[in-house]
Amino acid sequence: MRDIASCFGEYSVNVSDSSCSSYSNNACLSPSLIPSIQNAVTSVYKINLSTKKKLLISVTWCKNQLGQGLSINLGDDPSAAFKLNTNSRLFRKKKGNKLLESDNLKIEVFWDLSIAKYNTGPEPVEGFYVLVVVDSEIGLLLGDIAEEAATRKLKSGTPVAKASLVSRREHCSGNTLYSTKAQFCDTGTAHDILIKCSGENEGLKHPVLSVSIDKKVVIRVKRLQWNFRGNQTIFVDGLLVDLMWDVHGWFFNPASGYAVFMFRTRSGMDSRLWLEEKLLQKDQDRLEFSLLIYACKSL
Repeated sequence: MRDIASCFGEYSVNVSDSSCSSYSNNACLSPSLIPSIQNAVTSVYKINLSTKKKLLISVTWCKNQLGQGLSINLGDDPSAAFKLNTNSRLFRKKKGNKLLESDNLKIEVFWDLSIAKYNTGPEPVEGFYVLVVVDSEIGLLLGDIAEEAATRKLKSGTPVAKASLVSRREHCSGNTLYSTKAQFCDTGTAHDILIKCSGENEGLKHPVLSVSIDKKVVIRVKRLQWNFRGNQTIFVDGLLVDLMWDVHGWFFNPASGYAVFMFRTRSGMDSRLWLEEKLLQKDQDRLEFSLLIYACKSL
């Protein structure tokens, strides 16, 4: 009997063969191609406290014509939400802390975005920190100077909870080219993902969708106007990853349509797609990761 890797070897991604494993998002793109720009990014973290309590923390970075901001939501409790507009003339508090309560948990958020640096997207890349302390336990550390800030602001020996990224949602607008990064497991490396829809202006008779990971094409969908929805399983870092696409809106609702792409890991022992198994998840302790991309074609 063949092992899982050999069964999916046709679609596997061999990171060690990639010549672009440490390049930036745009380094492997033609200078004439301008990728779509992120408007909002939401990351959901699962926090396991030492008290055996579990908490989901959603962190959203957004950017639009009205400003740029940060919001943090704790579980499904709408009263325990933190919002910060870093560009507003009325509220430019880029550094501070705030106390919250949710489900009998005392939560304190510390942040400093005063010297944060950004690329084209809403998420800072350096010079910032966001700390979330839950019942005197460090629940979340974000930013390149987060550990330094925790040392200054918190007592020595403050326990650190186990935090895992379970999902990430990215909203973007622009053309039919999108570039991002994803780490499919805690012990894996960050991979560069490139999604591209080629059309007649590039000499093709029919539009073609291609998805590449670290410069290696993992799927190529021809005659996209008829194959606008579909899914395929790929193999990354020893994991099975279900890749789903839906570009119906790009063809049949061009004025306001958007495409959806999802990458989701699943157990190698389970042969079912996430579409069939994830509506009712029985094993809540099994940690998996999903990346969901909403792409609005505005150019």
